[in-house]
Amino acid sequence: MARVGQGFDVHKFILDKPLIIGGVKIDYEYGLEGHSDADVLIHAIMDALLGAAGLGDIGQHFPDTDEVFKDINSRKLLRSVIETLKLNNYIIGNIDATIICEAPKMQPHINQMIVNIASDCMCDLGNINIKATTTEKLGFIGRSEGIAAQAICLIKVV
Repeated sequence: MARVGQGFDVHKFILDKPLIIGGVKIDYEYGLEGHSDADVLIHAIMDALLGAAGLGDIGQHFPDTDEVFKDINSRKLLRSVIETLKLNNYIIGNIDATIICEAPKMQPHINQMIVNIASDCMCDLGNINIKATTTEKLGFIGRSEGIAAQAICLIKVV
């Protein structure tokens, strides 16, 4: 049996915080505001995985009211989601994700993001696909006020 899930996340830019996307620290003048490290890509992926398994969302598992998760590395949270999936007898079929922003350019970092996420998900590099796009300068993303990410995944019962 296979199950599909989708996830979406968005964070606004702020000063004085590092920009971390897909577990990669990107040299940029702004970071993203959030309770954790605000890794918008990993958050979208976690929501897709949890949704596919029928296990709620990241807010239920890692509430922003819990100080344990303050400034936490989202890769650690992703590994926790993967352990939860394993306990429920699921493995990842594939993950396809899109980062949506005007700047900074994501292409130079995508290969390392894929390596990070495949490692955390305990799957082959070929099971992870990450793309980047813009909104052609439309909306809050087009005004460079933040970054969004969306993800879809397939998980399988083992």
